Amino acid sequence: MGLGPVLPLTSLENVLFVLFSILLATTIVFLNASVFASILLSRSLREENRCMYMLSTCLSDVCSGVSYYYCGVLDVRDSYDSPTRTFYIAPTFLGLSYMAILAAQADRYHAVAAPFTYAQRMTRGRTLAVIAAYWFYAFIIVAVNNLVTVGVAKSVTSIGTFVSNIFTVVIMIGLNVRLFFIAKYQLEREPPSAERETKRASIYLIVVVAVCFLIAWLPIFLHVIVCNFTGATCYTFRNEGTDPLRVLPRLNAALTPVLYIRGCAALRHTLLTRVWRASCRARGVNPVGGQKSIVPSGQAVFVVCKT
Repeated sequence: MGLGPVLPLTSLENVLFVLFSILLATTIVFLNASVFASILLSRSLREENRCMYMLSTCLSDVCSGVSYYYCGVLDVRDSYDSPTRTFYIAPTFLGLSYMAILAAQADRYHAVAAPFTYAQRMTRGRTLAVIAAYWFYAFIIVAVNNLVTVGVAKSVTSIGTFVSNIFTVVIMIGLNVRLFFIAKYQLEREPPSAERETKRASIYLIVVVAVCFLIAWLPIFLHVIVCNFTGATCYTFRNEGTDPLRVLPRLNAALTPVLYIRGCAALRHTLLTRVWRASCRARGVNPVGGQKSIVPSGQAVFVVCKT
C-alpha cells in the first residue's frame, strides 16, 4: 500500500497544508542550492574559510529539503520502529547543519580573537578536515544506529543526544555572547577601516544565524529532555509533517541561506549576476531590473566580504 499525503485531502485546510509542505521543501532546496552554486562559482568566496562552512550548511540543508519531500509531504513517522522511517538519515542532515553553524561560530571567534594564530593554524586543508570530520562522525552514528538493535539504538541516542545538546547549546550561547561583545566593543578600539567593518559584519552574520538556529532548535531540544528524562507523557503527533517541533528546524533551513545572502555582498553579487541571471536570461528576464551592479568586479566585492 502506497503512502498518502501528510494529511487527507478532504478539506481546503488540509490541501493548503500539503501545498505548504511542498513549497517549504522546494524553497529549502532552491535557496540552498543557489547559495551553494554561488560559492562554487566565485574563486574569491572559495578562498574564505567561513564560506566553506556555508557550503557545508547549504549541502546538508539541500539534502534535508530533498528528504522533506518524503518526511514532510507524505504520511511518514520517522521513528526507530516505524515502517516508513528513513533509518536516521533525514534527521542527520539537520544535525549536520547544527554542527556546521557551531563550527563556524568557533571559527569566527578564533579569527577575530587571535587573528595571527588563526592565520597560521586554520589553513584551508585544516578547515576542510574539520568539516570532513563532523560529516564522517555523523554517518558513523547513522551506521551504528542501523547495525544495533532498536533498544540499544534508542538508549545510546537518547543519552548521547541529551548530553551533546546540553553542551553544544551552552557553547553556542556562550560564543554568541562573546562574539557580540567583540563586535560591539573590542572592534571599536581599532581605527576605522574597511577591514574593521568587514570583521564586524562577518561576526554579526554568524551571530544572527546562530540566534535563529537556537530559536528553531531549542523547542525540540527541550521536548526531548522533558519527554525522555522526566518520565512525562508527551503528545505524539500523527507524522513528521504535522509536528511543529520538527517543522521549525526546516523553516530555519530555508531562512539560513537568506541570511547568508543578506549578510554577504560578495555572495549576493555572485548570486544575482552568475547564478540567477544566467537562468533568467534563458527566459528573457533580468533579475536586477536591467541596472548595472554598483560593484563592477569580483575583486571589488571580494574586498567587501573578505575576513
